[in-house]
Amino acid sequence: ILEYLKLTAMVNPYANITFVDPKGRLYLFERKSERVPPPPKETLPHPHGVDVETLQRIIRTTTCTNMLDFMKEHFHRVGEQTARQFLKYANIDESLNPKSLRPDDIVELVRAMKNFEEFLPPDASCLSPIGEDLMRTGILKELEPRFMAVSQRKPSAYSGHPFIVEVAIAYGGKVPSKGDIVLYRFANKIPLMYDESGDVSWKVLRSINWRRYGVSPGMPIAVIVHICSTKIPYKTVGKELIADIPEISREIMNGVREVARRLRAYLMRRRHIERQRRRLNIFSRYLPKIASFSANLAGLGQMPDVNRLYKREVVFKDFRTADEYRESKPFDARQYRTILIMAKNKHEDNSVIMRVVGRVGSKWKVLIPEVTLEAGSEFYEMLTKRASVVKIQVRSVSKNNPGLFDAIIDGLSE
Repeated sequence: ILEYLKLTAMVNPYANITFVDPKGRLYLFERKSERVPPPPKETLPHPHGVDVETLQRIIRTTTCTNMLDFMKEHFHRVGEQTARQFLKYANIDESLNPKSLRPDDIVELVRAMKNFEEFLPPDASCLSPIGEDLMRTGILKELEPRFMAVSQRKPSAYSGHPFIVEVAIAYGGKVPSKGDIVLYRFANKIPLMYDESGDVSWKVLRSINWRRYGVSPGMPIAVIVHICSTKIPYKTVGKELIADIPEISREIMNGVREVARRLRAYLMRRRHIERQRRRLNIFSRYLPKIASFSANLAGLGQMPDVNRLYKREVVFKDFRTADEYRESKPFDARQYRTILIMAKNKHEDNSVIMRVVGRVGSKWKVLIPEVTLEAGSEFYEMLTKRASVVKIQVRSVSKNNPGLFDAIIDGLSE
């Protein structure tokens, strides 16, 4: 039950969910957004998605006295020209009263509707997807990943039923490491928790070569797939797995590939930063010794200034953060090509928010936007923008809950 509620809160971050278990324990999933997705609009059935039973029900209730008005009045995106073309294709008289259709005629009419290719595709205004911003908010709230990418595919349709696929990928944080990619499936914002191996989303994930995206076994990665449609093609009565419809499978595949490419770019950047960090650590350890030995060999009385080549400056040490931003002493970055920012929140419970600013020309600009460091977490990032002076700013996430913050800036010349 708790897992179901957690997943529900993930795709509904605008909802407050309260649960009291049989032992009286209270579980609260608080909302993180006040914005609600726009509600779906009522729509007529699309001709491609109509079955015999639906058509019989429409005929029983219609007030139209001819087939031309019947097609225009009761079906989605069917105008007069399209209705005339279809009736000619189906060999049906425009003036025929729909109530005079026999059962065999209705079956033939349904077959003609499904085969006629000139109907306009269904409009997606009748759907209510989560949206990229709300999906991102919900995933951050429940999984707290180090990296996340979200993609909402363009509206599509199968058998006359419009649908939208939304895909996200999350790495690190609270994503469980199960030896394989964790899949979270949703249909119309409802979690699907069972029969995962028979679902179209799982089939898509298994068909992808994840090594191409820098993903290796054991990495904490979760893929979130949400399908929003007027008719979810469930495989079973239990409504726990979705059938492999080619149109849906294609949209899921394209969505997963899109977010996986963004993950690959992130992982490549992290590996580059890690190499630079190891490189700068070697410089910090051995460059002063090399300079000292070289000065002795050359008979110089004074060791040359290695800060012109490499400089490491501790700008925060065991700093207790406050409710407002506090900034570090300035780091003179004019002669350094490579600038590495290293930070750590040493507090056991409280989180902090940090950002990096720099003087570019005569103005101060944000070089690294706000980043939340959870308790015990570390941060490494290379500056991509040149600045003459660099400062780190840090504050507490919540009032009267200070963090314990360390920060180092490394600079390496060309």
